[in-house]
Amino acid sequence: MAVSLQKGQKTDLTKGNPGLTQLLIGLGWDTNQYDGGASFDLDASAFLLGENHKVTSDADFVFYGNLKHVSGAVEHMGDNRTGEGEGDDEQITVDLTKVPAGIQTIAFTVTIDEAEAKRQNFGQVSNSFIRIVNKATGAELARYDLGEDFSIETAVVVGELYRNAGEWKFNAIGSGFQGGLRALCLHYGVSV
Repeated sequence: MAVSLQKGQKTDLTKGNPGLTQLLIGLGWDTNQYDGGASFDLDASAFLLGENHKVTSDADFVFYGNLKHVSGAVEHMGDNRTGEGEGDDEQITVDLTKVPAGIQTIAFTVTIDEAEAKRQNFGQVSNSFIRIVNKATGAELARYDLGEDFSIETAVVVGELYRNAGEWKFNAIGSGFQGGLRALCLHYGVSV
């Protein structure tokens, strides 16, 4: 049974699931009906972060333009340009056995492509969620439904996988940013 998290809550992943090594991170959302004339394209990304909560190199940024981390630990399963349909809109897989020793946290984010030009923001997005799935069994381990807390933000840090005393945990973050993907890249130390 999946743990349902609220903003700021944390849960153990590996401690209660011996042998857990393969994760599927599912991210989903719906866009509200509005007459802005431009279609929405939301994009999931992952930032692999060192102890200083920054990337160690630009290669630690996994997104639609860099689908697989050099270690093979994190892989983006491809860009869904419409968000249509039920379930996950984009997925990222994580192999915990391949995460480099210097990486302490993997932050999962969602941004709106060309948000400023299209005059779009997360106030126009609903039913956003992240879920952590045991890839081997298909069992959902944790889920965080973001709610409607955003208005002018164009990027959201949804959640983080992080190491703690030799185990992996998940933290439901739900922190909004203005400035889209560029703001997140600057925040995490990616050259833009």
